[in-house]
Amino acid sequence: MIQRDEQTATVADREDAGAFVRKPVAFDTRITSDGSSPWPVEPERYRLIVARACPWANRAVIVRRLLGLEPVLSLGITGPLHDERSWRFHLDPGDRDPVLDIEYLREAYLRADPDFTGGVTVPAVVEVASRKLVTNGFQQLTLDLSTQWTAYHRPGAPNLYPEHLRAEIDEVNAEVYRNVNNGVYRCGFATSQDAYERAYHALFGTLDRLSERFATRRYLVGDTITEADVRLWVTLVRFDAVYHGHFKCNRQKLTEMPVLWAYARDLFQTPGFGDTIDFGQIKQHYYGVHRQLNPSGVVPVGPDPTNRLEPHGRAELGGRPFGDGTPPGPPPPEERVPELAPA
Repeated sequence: MIQRDEQTATVADREDAGAFVRKPVAFDTRITSDGSSPWPVEPERYRLIVARACPWANRAVIVRRLLGLEPVLSLGITGPLHDERSWRFHLDPGDRDPVLDIEYLREAYLRADPDFTGGVTVPAVVEVASRKLVTNGFQQLTLDLSTQWTAYHRPGAPNLYPEHLRAEIDEVNAEVYRNVNNGVYRCGFATSQDAYERAYHALFGTLDRLSERFATRRYLVGDTITEADVRLWVTLVRFDAVYHGHFKCNRQKLTEMPVLWAYARDLFQTPGFGDTIDFGQIKQHYYGVHRQLNPSGVVPVGPDPTNRLEPHGRAELGGRPFGDGTPPGPPPPEERVPELAPA
């Protein structure tokens, strides 16, 4: 059965008395620079396929942009809506990816494994020449962009996964993934009251601890933006638009958590973060595809996204966003998202 969400198990796949359980990805092959994988790092050989709606894909878009990999790793963008046949390129002319010449991402999965029947997810990396899926290993992909593609990083690219902080980044990422990134899904797709409440309390308990942490430090680990900030932020930026109402994560809105709200605004206003976000597509996907949660398919108009441009005051905590590096330049014209407008 095709998965009907970014990396989720199907609604029927439940364990632990109604708890949502995320299935592992199907293709976790890595692209490496040291010969340890059948897929070597090579410019223009691969195409990164994402959806603007998906937080897991958003991570890859941000990291690719911060590192300046646009010239060597092209970007294909599916539309926000899909059906049982998987993510579809319905925003492109002729409803086909202009490079891979496929209508559904599933076609690349079947080229890699003709007998594949599992979930089709983004982000995914596809070899352009063969149009075969290489990997949909979303957890490792961004780390490899930082560590395996260094020969093609732009001048001034930040170090998002510095060696001396990796143990701490990995530890923080594990809790954030369990209780926040995946935690919102555990709330939204729980099918029992107990499972929902466990996920709810774990989510907000972690957000409270993060608020305490950010009260005295600008970034999650160290004094610069790292992989840890990227992973946390993609959930925070979607919180009020989707997770608060649609997934019943409704103790508070992000705008009602002052420290986290300021942190989220700080990153939204940082090049490479807010300029990857399309709130229209985010809401179209969640409210339009999750018919088990929103049977009508009606997409809410609000909340107003422009408040993310309000001053955040976080610079007074110190920190250097890009360390010894520099901000990325503007995104390529074909990758630009709509400017924020009042709801």
